[in-house]
Amino acid sequence: MSLAELDWDASHGIATLTLNRPEVLNAIDVNLARALRDVVRTLPDRQGLRCVLLRGAGRAFVAGGDLAAFAADDFARTAELAGEILDAMHEVLEIFARIDAPVLGVVQGVAAGAGLSLVAACDLAIAAQGTRFITAYDRIGSSPDCGATYFLTRILGARRTAQLYLTGETLEADEALRLGLINRVVPAEQLAEEGLNQARKLAAGPTAAFGRFKRLTAASLDRELPEQLAAERAVFLEGTATGDFREGLTAFLHKRPARFTGT
Repeated sequence: MSLAELDWDASHGIATLTLNRPEVLNAIDVNLARALRDVVRTLPDRQGLRCVLLRGAGRAFVAGGDLAAFAADDFARTAELAGEILDAMHEVLEIFARIDAPVLGVVQGVAAGAGLSLVAACDLAIAAQGTRFITAYDRIGSSPDCGATYFLTRILGARRTAQLYLTGETLEADEALRLGLINRVVPAEQLAEEGLNQARKLAAGPTAAFGRFKRLTAASLDRELPEQLAAERAVFLEGTATGDFREGLTAFLHKRPARFTGT
């Protein structure tokens, strides 16, 4: 059994990544972090990749880091283990941001600590009714990790992110939806089906254009308006030479659905 499984649907171009430690609610230890990194490393070179679906096996998405491992041996290796986990997880997050394919989080049960960070790192997220989103770091006297301060500040804003982390607030699924942390809430029994349906819709889209959008938005907060407008112009003009742009424009003019290939 792999701690991080990759299921490849070549017909739709969907890579489903499953974190597979359900007995501990997919808490992230060194082995799981490295297993996830190893499968994610294969994504940039995977021909025909159109969407990544990220999920957790069992009752929960991710219950944060494996705190029991941190406390072992009277905390003698805590910093070493945490560093190894973060090194692997940072590579995962950077690849998710770099690839053209949208990353869709499908979330159930609980997303706590690093699990909440992973949800925020996804391009889109669907959650089951009843899912709880918990920072948890204040409970263990720690600052956030796995990109939380980067992604959540951009999604929620600085003041709302501060409230979340300084008060240890738990967000229920409906509140997470209202705040924009997730995109949809569905009944728990429909989560798997709705996640797959959304992944297939994303996979049918113009993947390379999605990638250009991801990179433009990621850079936007670090640029002045003229610089961002120049970047948009350059990227738009670059896109006019793609097959998907020609197909999309032709389909629009002929009033038919576009058949994008991701190129």
